[in-house]
Amino acid sequence: MKLNFPTILTLFRVVLIPFFVLAFYLPFAWAPFLTTAIFFVAAVTDWFDGYLARKWNQSTPFGAFLDPVADKVMVVAALVLVVEYQHSFWVTLPAIVMISREIIVSALREWMAEIGSRSKVAVSWLGKVKTASQMLALGGLLWRYNVLMEIAGIVFLYIAAILTVWSMLQYLKAAKDNLLEE
Repeated sequence: MKLNFPTILTLFRVVLIPFFVLAFYLPFAWAPFLTTAIFFVAAVTDWFDGYLARKWNQSTPFGAFLDPVADKVMVVAALVLVVEYQHSFWVTLPAIVMISREIIVSALREWMAEIGSRSKVAVSWLGKVKTASQMLALGGLLWRYNVLMEIAGIVFLYIAAILTVWSMLQYLKAAKDNLLEE
């Protein structure tokens, strides 16, 4: 298998995950900043690898598989770390909603692809807005620079959770006929 640059960026994102987790636990005052910096490098490479794959016509089946996996693992890792640090139901609840949605939508997409209807549940603009809200929420909650940043992070976490449920309902609605056929 020959790797192209967009796929190498995606692999780089996967390699960042253990460093991201390790940075979170470093016993230094600057560790939250480092953790957030790694998270945002991963977020930028997520946007950049998809853009380059489309622009350079370098989409591959491996890249198409690995990209959403890398995204979901990074986001779930960030959510778990934030939940552990915050140790509160008002952060845990939206995190569980978001992780559950990712599992449900991933399973739905896999099933729809299996029956030849994957395009009905392609990523929508709402999913992109949800992702942006999620990144802002996680950035604020990982950095923890001050109370205001954490409050903003929690507000964006709830916005992301609402958009998460909304987008999931849209995907389920799009797949409704396939899901309910006998």
